[in-house]
Amino acid sequence: MNGFFLTLRRWLPLFGLTVATFVFNTTEFIPIGLLSDIGRSFGIGEAQTGLLISVYAWMVALLSLPLMMLAARVPYRRLLLGTVAFFVLCHVASGFASSFGMLMASRIGVACTHAIFWSIVSPIAVRIAPQGKDAVALGMILGGSSIAMIVGLPLGRAIGLHLGWRASFFGIAGCAAALFLLLLCCFPNVAPQKQQSFRFGELLRRKSLMVLNIFTLLLVTAHYTAYSYIEPFLAQAAHISDHAITVSLMVFGLAGIISSVLFSLAFRRYAGLFALLPVAGITCLLLGLPLFAASFLSIALLCVLWGMCITTFNLVAQTTVLHYAPKDTTLAMAMYSGIYNVGIGLGSVIGGRVESQMSVGCIGYVGGGIALLALAFYALSLRPYTRELCARRS
Repeated sequence: MNGFFLTLRRWLPLFGLTVATFVFNTTEFIPIGLLSDIGRSFGIGEAQTGLLISVYAWMVALLSLPLMMLAARVPYRRLLLGTVAFFVLCHVASGFASSFGMLMASRIGVACTHAIFWSIVSPIAVRIAPQGKDAVALGMILGGSSIAMIVGLPLGRAIGLHLGWRASFFGIAGCAAALFLLLLCCFPNVAPQKQQSFRFGELLRRKSLMVLNIFTLLLVTAHYTAYSYIEPFLAQAAHISDHAITVSLMVFGLAGIISSVLFSLAFRRYAGLFALLPVAGITCLLLGLPLFAASFLSIALLCVLWGMCITTFNLVAQTTVLHYAPKDTTLAMAMYSGIYNVGIGLGSVIGGRVESQMSVGCIGYVGGGIALLALAFYALSLRPYTRELCARRS
């Protein structure tokens, strides 16, 4: 019995972080499932409503490094609890927003918490994980993100469709309040890294990280050019029902869970495949997006493959950052998070322009073209570093 409680005590903080990633990812992507509903509420189009995604992402990109440098010496427990508390307040404000401007302002507040959270969650997970379980810890963190796709985003969309989009934000606030209590009870005192040097210039000169960041920018931009407008694409191009759209989003997230499990079990042995398949898969899937709109079964297949590819990419990329910046993980992850969110913002804007000036059915072609650039960049510049990572993992 004592052994059981000892094991529970070791893993409960990681479970808390997994729940946190679920909540934070749910709120980041909830506008994707409610674009049409929010737009109708304020009398604006889907492209303008999509600014909730792009502005949010750009604020995370701009604030990740400055906020982490300001909070560098704050103990992780205090920083995490404060971040979650402010997150709750911002979501209450989102639920009460009486104009699109007020909603945007509250989302910028949420973006501040997001910037801090995603800069620290992976380093914390590795720090508090049992010895030799770093891949499992990262798998749990990305698993929380995938569960957000399975449960959070579809459930938020369902609540929004039946009770209004404001109820979705109030629901997230309630979940975050419960998370705060969980972390308050179980999360240990974890000091910031003593070796954290904040040699920003040195990190910028570290070619391995810069190459990874450029690749990330290209692939994430490609992904979100299409994914940001997946709801109107499924409704207008694939002509499926609201219920079928919700199920499709759930399948996308479920595929991410499968990827997280496979990563935890097999990454050390097949690191090369885990690095290559996501970019090749996303490129092919985006270019073939209109073909998948033929039936619900083909859409379900698309969501399975696409969800597995993007989740695998996220896991491999974060592992690579931690590998190449072992002494500056928080700063390196802040940089990576910033670049990632620049990609989200760019993708959302590009997708919005395609939707408004061409048609929503063209988002796959444009996103696929950008993904081709990412694939070429991987082959020419990033592959040597993934080979080195594979050699050290084997």
